[in-house]
Amino acid sequence: MGFLGSDEVKDARSNGDTLDVDVPPPLVGTTERRLMAKIDLHVVPILCCLYVMAFLDRVNISNAALLGLKTDLDIVNGTKYNTALTIFFVPYIIFEVPSNILLKKLKPHVWLSICMALFGFTMTMQGLVQNWGGLMATRFFLGLFEACMFPGCFYLLSCWYKRSEAQKRFSFFFSSTTLAGAFGGLLAYGISQMDGIRGYKGWRWIFIIEGLLTIVIAVIGFWVIPDFPETVSWLNEDEKAFIKAKLEKDSGKSTHARAITLKDTLNVFKDYKIFLASLAYFGLIVPAYGYAYFSTSIINTYGYDAVTTQLYSVPPWAAAFGFSLFTAYFSDRLRHRFAFTVVTICIAIAGLAILLNVHNHQHVQYGALFLVTSGTYSAMPIVICWFAMNLGGHHRKAVATAFQIGFGNAGGFISTYAFFPPTFRTGYIIAISFSCLAGAACIAYALSLWHANHQRDRNATVSNPDALMNAQEEDDGMLGDLAPSYRYIY
Repeated sequence: MGFLGSDEVKDARSNGDTLDVDVPPPLVGTTERRLMAKIDLHVVPILCCLYVMAFLDRVNISNAALLGLKTDLDIVNGTKYNTALTIFFVPYIIFEVPSNILLKKLKPHVWLSICMALFGFTMTMQGLVQNWGGLMATRFFLGLFEACMFPGCFYLLSCWYKRSEAQKRFSFFFSSTTLAGAFGGLLAYGISQMDGIRGYKGWRWIFIIEGLLTIVIAVIGFWVIPDFPETVSWLNEDEKAFIKAKLEKDSGKSTHARAITLKDTLNVFKDYKIFLASLAYFGLIVPAYGYAYFSTSIINTYGYDAVTTQLYSVPPWAAAFGFSLFTAYFSDRLRHRFAFTVVTICIAIAGLAILLNVHNHQHVQYGALFLVTSGTYSAMPIVICWFAMNLGGHHRKAVATAFQIGFGNAGGFISTYAFFPPTFRTGYIIAISFSCLAGAACIAYALSLWHANHQRDRNATVSNPDALMNAQEEDDGMLGDLAPSYRYIY
């Protein structure tokens, strides 16, 4: 449910239904179904390509580590390798909120393509490093330039779809991480055959080739990455008016033309629900990055050689992709988020518990990896979509989504120092603990939404529809989801 008119307030329910308050203008020459297909074609595929390359460039170091990176850079012993993983998150976390503000100011197609070209160049340079210091420097700048990608794409997606149709798109986009994991294993297997060409080891070619491919996609992206619905050239005026009215009916006025001020940014953090949603994502990041960075090392302990391990790393990622889309379909169909987060988190915990307690049973342990990936990587897009689509207005979406992802990625500091061979026992225990934290945060967030809806239903203005309508007109979209007529979805 979005904003309510005076007559509908009396019958308000908090189940996510949208009432027919402002009917969108009629479409001329097309239908809503065709228009949404057109939007999907312009928005989703290119954003998925961007994030596939971003995630691949971020975690391909785990593939390179098995192919000689640690030995060649003399970082086999101690925690130098873990520190190289961790340094990525320092600029990545700090610059996510500023990046989303710049994205709105400079336009998505400009900002995202520039940043992508820069982290593609950094990835190529990572293939030429000669020591640990060089690896640390490239990992730092990789985190800096990638800071725009994930929160920027989610922010952009949230500006195109209403809440009842967003989860499938969010999960498909987020599932590009699982595609990147699967594709990365296959690509690493193929590139490893180039070992020795022009005097470069196979692990160096992984960075060089994937970095160059990223730059190529960034150049293409400058021309095809969509901007916001209000400004794109591939929608005519009737289509823009229809989408604008449709989204405002669901989530309130977007205030797109208004710049994001420092006051807007600070005001966002007065809402405690933001911290609950961020804590839920934070808890899931620990098992997610633990698996992304150490899955090849875990599989390698099952007795496979380095090259075969790359192939065995593919199926769990592929399974996660399918399961994520399955849960997203039913989440949108039922217009519900909470139960799907809890169930998928429990699936991930079950997989981690098997890995913690079952030893010397290779097939059982390998099967548990499917539960970990399917549970974790299905819960994460639901948590992000649930939160993002409960935000109203550009300024709250831009700041709050970036904060959730930035705060959540602080979990990367924990996961990169939690998993150590040969048993990885400490990592499994920590991942289970933080998955439980994520589940508890989701419960708290759901209760906070119920409480907010309940309070608004009981508010004195409900008995005075005229006062409510006047407040809504004065708000003019500035309050977004904090407006008294807004209702959150569960």
